[in-house]
Amino acid sequence: MRKEECFFLGKIVKKYSFKGELLAKLDTDSPELYTKMESVLVQQHQKLIPFFIESSRLHKSRLLRINFENVKDEATADSLIGSELYLPLEMLPKLTGDKFYYHEIIGFKVIDSAFGEVGIITGVNDQTAQALFEIDRQGKEILIPINDEFVQKLDRKNRVIYLTTPPGLIEIYLE
Repeated sequence: MRKEECFFLGKIVKKYSFKGELLAKLDTDSPELYTKMESVLVQQHQKLIPFFIESSRLHKSRLLRINFENVKDEATADSLIGSELYLPLEMLPKLTGDKFYYHEIIGFKVIDSAFGEVGIITGVNDQTAQALFEIDRQGKEILIPINDEFVQKLDRKNRVIYLTTPPGLIEIYLE
């Protein structure tokens, strides 16, 4: 399975016991949704390798204590620390209303309540303090913060996201 077909679930941060148990920090608002997984994809040497889970449970609310089937000693557990965990995109819980996953809005048209049609979302930059819509408007890039106050409506059927941005924000990019 390719990384593009998956979503980032979290990262193995440390060992829990000398018997190979590990703690993973999950990148989710609902960690309880991931306590019953049968397997997870672990990134090793730029490849995603399936690891089967013997047992898992929450540890201190955001950490997942994992016991993998073939990890029974400290040395093997040590080799996995720092590894990223992934799951196939189809395992993401479905969102409704105006909530969205970043990957699902790529290609959506953006319409601002004051400006009108802004352009097409080509990506999301979540490497900054504030995640940003990356929008292409006839070859010019426009960056708009992803903010609940800006998002007015998400039309999945027609692939349109309606925003209300502060006056002048879009025009800055067009001068």
